[in-house]
Amino acid sequence: MLRPLKLAPFLLVLLLAGTAVAHEFWLLPPRFFVRAGEKINLHVFVGENFTGSRWSGKSSRLTSFVHFAPDDTIDLTKIASQRDTLSTSVELIEPGVHLLSFSTNNAFIELNADKFNAYLKEDGLERIVALRQQRGETTQPGRELYRRCAKTLVQVGPTRLDTVKTYATATGQPLELIPEQNPYGLKADASLTCLVLYKGQPLPAALVQVWQRSPGQPTQVKKIYANKNGRVLFRLNGAGNYMISTVYMEPATDRKAADWQSTWATLTFGIAGRGPQ
Repeated sequence: MLRPLKLAPFLLVLLLAGTAVAHEFWLLPPRFFVRAGEKINLHVFVGENFTGSRWSGKSSRLTSFVHFAPDDTIDLTKIASQRDTLSTSVELIEPGVHLLSFSTNNAFIELNADKFNAYLKEDGLERIVALRQQRGETTQPGRELYRRCAKTLVQVGPTRLDTVKTYATATGQPLELIPEQNPYGLKADASLTCLVLYKGQPLPAALVQVWQRSPGQPTQVKKIYANKNGRVLFRLNGAGNYMISTVYMEPATDRKAADWQSTWATLTFGIAGRGPQ
């Protein structure tokens, strides 16, 4: 059975000393393949290179936590945020693919010009680089509001023909990645298409990164730009844990609070070492 890899907590401190901030924010179940009726505690991670530590955010940061089951949708936001510490326990009863989505409100960060410019280039935000040049702000610090949108797919019971297509549900998050095929119905070397939506509309030219972690192997990453219809196509590279990520940035509406508003999205799932069952 494929299990998400355990991540070393101290690595986040080292990663933060890099070009900018800890970028990705993702959901990681204890296992991507579970039996019907199991209850899991969903883990929330933050870091870089698909390596990080548990997110320390409080329940006040949560705006939405929703469980999309094959035959039902359960809003867990109120239950999850009853205490300062988030509760991310989820019961997976129905066989099939379950989708869990998690969104946060804004937090603020300010980076010096060198770090901010490097981060913009690293994450494919060339449009913002050009806007800063036009505004004469290239040497100015980057004042940014950022919010997170994370999703994960969990396979409950054996894989089978999925006619419900829960995996392709549009959750309504500000930014999201939607697989157009069921990852759990694909062979380990098959191709997968993902649609990038921002505020419900396809987002062309977005940089999408595909991360893969397998036991005993270094993290692999592919970088692909979405086409004019907001879609990316990539080939899976064998068994492992996968994370797809993207970010969109635009000028902030309130320049007193920040200069830029960014929205980050991830999607995680696991691929077993054999074809669909």
